[in-house]
Formats: sequence, structure tokens, C-alpha cells
Amino acid sequence: MTKRTFFPFTALAVIFALLVPTPLAAQGLRLVRDAEIETTIRIYATPLFQAAGISPQSVRIFLVNDDSLNAFVTTGNRMFINTGLLVKAESPLAVIGVIAHETGHMAGGHVAIRGKSIENAQSTIIASYLLGIGAALATGRGEAATAIISGGQDIALKGFLGYSRSQESAADQAGVRLLEATKLSPEGLLEFMGVLRGQEVLLATSQDPYLRTHPLTQERISFLENAVSQSPFKGTPPSEELTRLHNRVRAKLIGFLWPISRVFQAYPEDDNSLESRYARSIAHYREAELDAALPLINGLIEEYPNDPYFYELKGQMLYENARGLEALPAFEKAAQLRPNSPQLHFALAQAQIEANTAELDQKALDNLDFTLQHEPSNSAAWRLSAIAYGRSGDTGMTALALAEAALARGRSRESLQHARRAVKILPEGTPSSLRAQDLEGLAERLVEKQKR
Repeated sequence: MTKRTFFPFTALAVIFALLVPTPLAAQGLRLVRDAEIETTIRIYATPLFQAAGISPQSVRIFLVNDDSLNAFVTTGNRMFINTGLLVKAESPLAVIGVIAHETGHMAGGHVAIRGKSIENAQSTIIASYLLGIGAALATGRGEAATAIISGGQDIALKGFLGYSRSQESAADQAGVRLLEATKLSPEGLLEFMGVLRGQEVLLATSQDPYLRTHPLTQERISFLENAVSQSPFKGTPPSEELTRLHNRVRAKLIGFLWPISRVFQAYPEDDNSLESRYARSIAHYREAELDAALPLINGLIEEYPNDPYFYELKGQMLYENARGLEALPAFEKAAQLRPNSPQLHFALAQAQIEANTAELDQKALDNLDFTLQHEPSNSAAWRLSAIAYGRSGDTGMTALALAEAALARGRSRESLQHARRAVKILPEGTPSSLRAQDLEGLAERLVEKQKR
């Protein structure tokens, strides 16, 4: 079997959660992964990043499974967007406006200022929150739960992720400039701020966290009102493409996250729009009603035969209902239609591993290699690689993949054990052997650091 090249390990993978016991109800940040939604946000954000002089590739965007309105950025150009923001926004311009504002924080160096405060933080609670995020992201799984935080998520966000009034004003100004540079009106951002302003009379516990972490003032509202009135793009609606993308994102999130009864209220059966059928197919699938779900998604595929995400959903429906072999063609088509998506290649690899044949194991390794080129700290992909290598009898590569997976999950002792085994087995001087030696040294240093 051809030996595979192992790619450099990202710093994210060696960040560990600090667990802080608390008698209170602990809350964690729940992240969700979805190729379509992440691609849509990239379409929204990339022009803004470019206008700000920030490399789009340097920004990592994460979806937080939370119904409240919130978005924030942390060190390392990491942007977090709540699903609630995407669902509740009536227009894509509101979402784009918020992204422009958060990009203004990054461009203004506000993240760097807050990053410095991590090192000086007196509260382990705050540090554990952000470090816990890092450990969760390393797993590559959307359901990952992160740090246990004393007093809950909102207290940590309020105490650490809050901005000063001057920073908020600066981010507003930068956001408006970025929107103008990309020929968009700041009306969406103003409308979003108007929603938040309506919450100011509520008790703090009832307010959306965005309001509590981004102080809102009359000066900010006045600035945005003036910016809208002077914008050459005032009154310009979002493009049909942006509206289409927004409607699909909302339908998908509602289909997956809302109670079933609410899904069908929002998208009744007499609504034959794309987004209605999309949401209802997901709702039926969640209820294990494949007899109703499959005709809906098959109808969408028939109408839109070049849409990778409809094939992905069909594959997911079949795969999660123990019909893995039937799911393979759908996953293959999805990856073929969007060959640059690591998530679609990963989904295909899962189904190929499930089939448990030598030929498909080899193909799965090819897809996992592609995934790991783009997401080198995806521990789930490393674990699947270990399974495929193990079935082929390649014990050295199995040990190396297990070492990578363990380190990505913050398990340095386990990683050290597998790395030492890989060093003994892999041919000396090969790229895989050198990588195993690097892992061994890194894991040893981490274990020693934990002892101090």
C-alpha cells in the first residue's frame, strides 16, 4: 500500500480544555458543521475580508448551535456565528452587516487586545472557556461539547468577550466602509441594531448575548442612520442569489433544529417552494419517515441535478438509516459536484469505511487524505484512517493515525503511546516515520508540561 504524506499539525490541535468544576448548571458551546451553510457564510464574508486586507484563508468560521442572536471573534481570526442569527435575520444583508462589523473588530486589532488579556486573565473560568473551544474544534464533530464554565456561558462571554464603546464605534465605522467597498448598503446592520435596541428594556437575563457583549449607544445608532442616509446603495435590495442562499440556510437550520411541529407550521405542505420542500424533507428524516423524506429530496435532485447538497442530504438519510451501500452513490455525486469540500469527502469516506471492503477502504483513505489536507486536526478523520489502515494490516500507519487522533483530542499521553509504537514500526527515514518522531517529541513535551 502506498504510504501517505502526513501534513503539518495545526496549533489548534494542541489546545486543551481546562475543566472547572461548578455546582451550578454547566453550559458548553455546541458547534455544528454543515458544508452548505459554511460555504454560504464564506460567500457572504470573503468580499468583506478582502476589502479589509485580511486573507480569507486565515479566518476560521464556526457555527454555534444557539437560538440567540450573537456573533463574536476570538484570537487567531476565529469567527463564531450563532444559528439563531442566521434563522432570525429577515434578510441576508443583516447577516452580512454583522459579519462586516465583526470583521471591523479583527481589522482594528481588537482581537489582539483581548488575546493579550487571556495571558493576564485572573479568572480560570474565562481562560477555560476559550481554551475549551479550541479542544472542541479539534474533534471535527459538530456535537462537541466544550469547557465546563463556572456560572455558565453568558457570564464568561460578558466578562471577557465584551468590547468597549470606542471599539464598538470603530467596528461600526469599519463595517460601513467594508459594506460600501463591496457595494452593499449598511441598512441590514442598522436593522439588526434596531432589533437589539428593542431589547434594552428587558432584564439582562432575557437579552440576546450580542447586546450584552457589544454595548449599544445612541451615538452608534445615529452614526448608522447617517451612514444609511448617505449610502449610494440605500434601498438597493440584496441580489437574487444572496436571497436564495439565505432562504436555503434558514430552511435547512429550521428543518434540523426546530421542533417538528414548528417546522411544518413554517413550511406547510401546500408550499411547494424549494426551501419548503427542503425543510420538510429534513423534518421527515428526523422523524425516521423516509417514505416521506426521500420523495421530497429526490424531487429536488430531479429539478436541480447539479446541486451537491441535495445529494449529500440524501446520502445522510440513507446512511443513518442503515442503508450505507445505497448512500454511496449520493455521497459520491456530492463530492464529485463540489470536489473542493473536505466535509463532503469526509462524508463519502464514512460510507466507504462502513462498506468494509478492501477496495472501498483504499478509496476512503484517498478521501480522508483530502479532508486532512484541509483540516489536519480533524480527529474523526484520523480515526477513520486508523480503521482503514488496520484492516489492511499496516500497523505502523495505524499507530500513527491513532497518535494524530489522540493529540487532536487533547489526549497527549495516549498520543505518546501510539507515536512511540509508530516510531518502532515505520521504516526509518520515511516521511511517516519522521512525522511519528515529531509527534512523539510533541506529546512528550505536553505530558511533561501537564506534570508541572
